[in-house]
Amino acid sequence: MTTGPPGTPDDLVGGENVAGEEPVVTPPTEVTPDVTAVDEDVELERSIGLIGGLAIGIGTMIGAGIFVFPGLAAAAAGPAASLSFAIGGVVALLVALPASELATAMPRSGGGYYFISRAMGTLAGTVVGISLWFGLVFATAFYLVGFGFYAVDLLRELGVPAGVTLVVPLAVLGGVAFTMLNVTGTENAATLQNGIVALLMGLLVVFLAIGSVEVVFGDVQPRERFVPYGTVPVFTTAALVFTSYLGFAQVATVAGEIRQPARNLPRAMVGSVLIVTVMYVLAILVATSVLGPDELARLDDAGMLETAMVEVGRSLLGPVGAFAIVFGGLLATVSSANASILSSSRAIYATSRDALLPRWASRINLAYGTPHVALGMAGGPVIVLAATGQVEILAEVASFLHLVMYGLICVSLLLLRRNPPGWYDPAFVVPGGPIVPVLGAVASFGLILFMQPLSQVLGLGFIAVTIGWYLYYARGVSLKGVP
Repeated sequence: MTTGPPGTPDDLVGGENVAGEEPVVTPPTEVTPDVTAVDEDVELERSIGLIGGLAIGIGTMIGAGIFVFPGLAAAAAGPAASLSFAIGGVVALLVALPASELATAMPRSGGGYYFISRAMGTLAGTVVGISLWFGLVFATAFYLVGFGFYAVDLLRELGVPAGVTLVVPLAVLGGVAFTMLNVTGTENAATLQNGIVALLMGLLVVFLAIGSVEVVFGDVQPRERFVPYGTVPVFTTAALVFTSYLGFAQVATVAGEIRQPARNLPRAMVGSVLIVTVMYVLAILVATSVLGPDELARLDDAGMLETAMVEVGRSLLGPVGAFAIVFGGLLATVSSANASILSSSRAIYATSRDALLPRWASRINLAYGTPHVALGMAGGPVIVLAATGQVEILAEVASFLHLVMYGLICVSLLLLRRNPPGWYDPAFVVPGGPIVPVLGAVASFGLILFMQPLSQVLGLGFIAVTIGWYLYYARGVSLKGVP
């Protein structure tokens, strides 16, 4: 069993405790604040292949961008909302490439947290690790609220009377169900994710093909102005909808469970960004062309975010189109919430193993081989936030915290390339020297400036809290390098 400095609890230094044993505390012989975090022999099983990695990335991203955001985006930017999604996709790609290089050099659970902590140290690691945890919690709660809306719509389409009062209870029930599913095994959650994403992608390809044909050859009239509200709303909308692009980073978060990581991680991250960006841009172009930005904005003002795309489907294919969109929206929000709970728990798991959070949070369930404590710490706050029923502010705070992490991922790559440690040997190298990571950092931090002030204040306040946690709890931790 690994032991630490005199007076250090064994559960902070590693060894056998992650499997669930109670920590053994050695009576102190001297006072020391320093703890060295090491990696144990216990690792999560690599059970996710390339298709599973793509399913996590696509399944997380494809939900909100098509099924929840069109009303909000069209109300803010008009037809140019499609340009907002394109900007978000470019920023995501500029980060996905550096993240892919880092992931092939450090294929460990934790993703962005692990990269940044090894490149920039304990303070940055603490801020990013806890921010990633809660950023995914906020995003998951946002997805679950959308799930509640679509579940109510599905009941209505089936002729079952259902009111909006059911939205929050259904969101909470979904949070409980997805947390329990992930506790019973990563392979179970991945199997569900693969099936949902395959069905969803098939549905969306058909819908977007029909919509695109209608826009090009049908009676749809072109809008007089593509950018009716000016260029600034295009960027503020890009900042809002960036929540739709959080999925590729979640692939890196479960890197410790990806088979053949040198091959599969870059393909899953970059591929999911490219596929989803094309689908987002097409979906918003179809929505603003078929229904019109004014009607989408009206539905947004009426508090009917999910109904916007339902009405687009109804306009194209009648009741069948409406039902298809409702069913697709339900699938999309299920996949987003499921993948986000999985990834959030892995951020907690990785941060806890490094002793930046209490080590009991990294315990592994011996029956299922999953980090059950971390899953509880992910699912619990999600359920509480979903009970509030809030949507827009949850999305932007999640985007804020992720954009900070994305910018620091790019900075981490620059630092590691400038002075590479002996273990740094990535199987994938970003082309173009420092150009891509520099652009990725500038774009990530720059997009924060276009967020609404409340989101910026809440995001900065949350980062201040994580710094306080570092000063109180994690300041003495020294992180071990990658073996």
